[in-house]
Amino acid sequence: MSGIYIHIPFCKQACHYCDFHFSTSLKKKDDLIEALLKEIQLRKEELTGIVETIYFGGGTPSLLPIQDLQSLIDEVYKHFKVSENPEITLEANPDDVSEALIRQMANSPINRLSIGVQSFFEQDLKLMNRAHNAKEAETCITLAKEHFNNISIDLIYGIPQMSNDRWLANVEKALRLDIPHLSCYALTVEPKTALENFIKKGIVTPVEDDVAQEQHRLLLEHTETAGYRNYEFSNFSKPGWESKNNTAYWQGKPYLGIGPSAHSYDGERRSWNVANNFIYINKITAGDLPLEREALSTKDKYNEYVMTRLRTAGGISVTEVSSKFGEKFKEYLLQQAAQHIKNELLDFNNGRLIVAKKGKFLSDGIASDLFLIELQ
Repeated sequence: MSGIYIHIPFCKQACHYCDFHFSTSLKKKDDLIEALLKEIQLRKEELTGIVETIYFGGGTPSLLPIQDLQSLIDEVYKHFKVSENPEITLEANPDDVSEALIRQMANSPINRLSIGVQSFFEQDLKLMNRAHNAKEAETCITLAKEHFNNISIDLIYGIPQMSNDRWLANVEKALRLDIPHLSCYALTVEPKTALENFIKKGIVTPVEDDVAQEQHRLLLEHTETAGYRNYEFSNFSKPGWESKNNTAYWQGKPYLGIGPSAHSYDGERRSWNVANNFIYINKITAGDLPLEREALSTKDKYNEYVMTRLRTAGGISVTEVSSKFGEKFKEYLLQQAAQHIKNELLDFNNGRLIVAKKGKFLSDGIASDLFLIELQ
């Protein structure tokens, strides 16, 4: 199984918390689409497996006309082996989703929508500088459900001045709307973002970890009661509605990233494109790939395995660690995990290390403790 990610680097406006690569100018949109089409062609030999997922991320892919999206999908089919029933996801913002656009997307190969709601409350949306309002968020979901079954929405917790009651109201509204998949993230203050600047100037109160941790606990509790499975730290789904694209990342499957700033992974190497639209377009137009590559050492592969698997409900298989990396890696892993097992942050059952409920919010820190620095 392989996946293709296509980065669409355009947004209407900059969200205060975002550090992804994007531009608010669409002047070079047509040139960028041509470059994406050409990069797909140039990299047609890089994936040997069957493509089972195509994911349009960004940026804001829903800004593109359906004709551009269709041309990119057609180009993937032209140069790669695509499964009979691939998962084709489009990230969409509520302010872009009209009834006409929904109908167009429903009549295209796109079969999954990931909608960037973030919050159903005006004060949160304004603080984050989102382009949509609360009413548009709910209207968008209602429209989407008329034509799509496979829908995910993003929600953010740990927002400054967001009470537990307001966070729960967000979760409960999503559950009432019967969304089959939720992606829920703690707000992080990224360097050089407007949010970081506002916090430094005292305009916005700092994000508090203990508040975010409590809101994460409430999220786990309410989604579990509603029958959702927390199959990866930030992702919750009804049975059978897990994201194939995201699951492939956490299982270490190869994927190809198309577009400026997009990352790729083939099992042995990572690569990433330049995060500059102008340079990307010019290089691709000249037939050059504007990317850097990094060969992964055994230590890199082990650390990446630990980081990705520990975030999932299946956790880390110690047998798989032994077969992939050797017995010394397995011994090291169990040695590093011992204290976390003792503290009931990790469970060790049936040969698997799985983050316990008590340790869920600490997953990244636990993973870093299991990383290999140097094996004697």
